[in-house]
Amino acid sequence: MNKWIMLVAALFLLSACNDKDEANTNEQQVASNESTVGFEITGDEVVEAPDIPKEEQAAIVAAFNEYIDSFNSKDIDRYVETLSKHPQGFNVEEDVEAAKQAFEQYDIARSATDVTIVKYDEEEAQVFANLDIHMTEIETNAELASSGRQVTVFVKEDNDWKVTSVYYIGDESAQ
Repeated sequence: MNKWIMLVAALFLLSACNDKDEANTNEQQVASNESTVGFEITGDEVVEAPDIPKEEQAAIVAAFNEYIDSFNSKDIDRYVETLSKHPQGFNVEEDVEAAKQAFEQYDIARSATDVTIVKYDEEEAQVFANLDIHMTEIETNAELASSGRQVTVFVKEDNDWKVTSVYYIGDESAQ
């Protein structure tokens, strides 16, 4: 049962992740755009990108918080507003359907700590966070808690920061 719940959690909570074919296509797109997702961790320290204008830093962190909060509130319209109209890492329609199913079947609380902008330029920002996820299946009251590291990639659209892709690595020791 736990493996099934983990699969559901991966599918629904990380709804902005790629399937394998999309990942290969996106890796080619990313490579052709000379954009990479990545950051360095020295021990447990995540290093913030240098020279982020304070206004942009506040706007990016606010966009990340809204992405997390809108999902937690199960407000699909609000959640959709956080997503890019032209994402690189997911299909918006599929993501919305997965989120709707998750909202119907689970009470979900995602909380982020160590939120850090690890890569920044005027058009793209990458936000690292340690993510704790707590899910309760509404029908059975079965609970699941997991933790991991996530990089959420934002792009600037119409002067707002929107989620274009999400990369998550679960912490197996916490499961």
